[in-house]
Amino acid sequence: MNARIHRFSSPLSGVVVGALALGACSALPAPSPGAEAARIRLAQLQADPQLARRAPEALNAAESAVREAELPHQDDELAAHRLLMAERSIDIARALAERRLAEEQRERLVVQREEARLHARTRQADVARDDLSSARKDAEQSRHQAEVARAEASTAQQAGAAVQARIDELEGRPTDRGLVITLGDVLFGSGEAGLNEGVTPGLDRIAAFMEVYPERTATVEGHTDSVGRGDANLDLSQRRADAVKAYLVARGISATRIVASGMGEHMPIAPNDSASGRLRNRRVDIIIDTRSDGRR
Repeated sequence: MNARIHRFSSPLSGVVVGALALGACSALPAPSPGAEAARIRLAQLQADPQLARRAPEALNAAESAVREAELPHQDDELAAHRLLMAERSIDIARALAERRLAEEQRERLVVQREEARLHARTRQADVARDDLSSARKDAEQSRHQAEVARAEASTAQQAGAAVQARIDELEGRPTDRGLVITLGDVLFGSGEAGLNEGVTPGLDRIAAFMEVYPERTATVEGHTDSVGRGDANLDLSQRRADAVKAYLVARGISATRIVASGMGEHMPIAPNDSASGRLRNRRVDIIIDTRSDGRR
């Protein structure tokens, strides 16, 4: 009897054991379906270098919370709570990282603005300093030019005074042609063209003046009265003008600076109907160009 029972119980027990094992497998808890989405969100945050390095502690906390959510749970309420905590941890980590990134960008922008302001102020200061230096240089140059102008004016005034003093020594009369110095016929004998001895001091002063002022030129004009033939008078006046020129050249004055002309009786300065008038007409006029450049 017992043997029969044993033969029947063996297959039955195998079925029961298999059923129990299958039931046990079907009763194992499964991971929360929302944990995979949380893992993806966390991975995306961890892969962003701009955010991941700015909230490492919060990311570590989020990693722990996601791992908790990924564990299988038989308690649905607990699983939902842990998934919610994982989601909040990820949100907190992202918000913290984004806030710190924004703060750093704002601080960097503030620094850039301050640097730009400092650069602008520095540039303005440099421009102002350059302008001041340029103004000082201009002022110094103006002062120097004014001093040079004053010195030149003083020099010119002194030179002009010196020229005038020497002109006064020549005892000439100023005209539109220049300074006219009249030398009477005492320079020559009657009807002669040779200079008399001892009557040349006036010519010496003229030579000295022209030596000091080499830019000056002179015209020597010989004149006669109306006595005698006109052609003879013209020839005599020319020879006397040539004699005066030769004397000045002998004193060192270049011949190119002197023009000698015989005018004869054609330019009287007094009537020829009296002895005194004829005496005045028998003369040599030396016209010195008193203009600054000395050109005729």
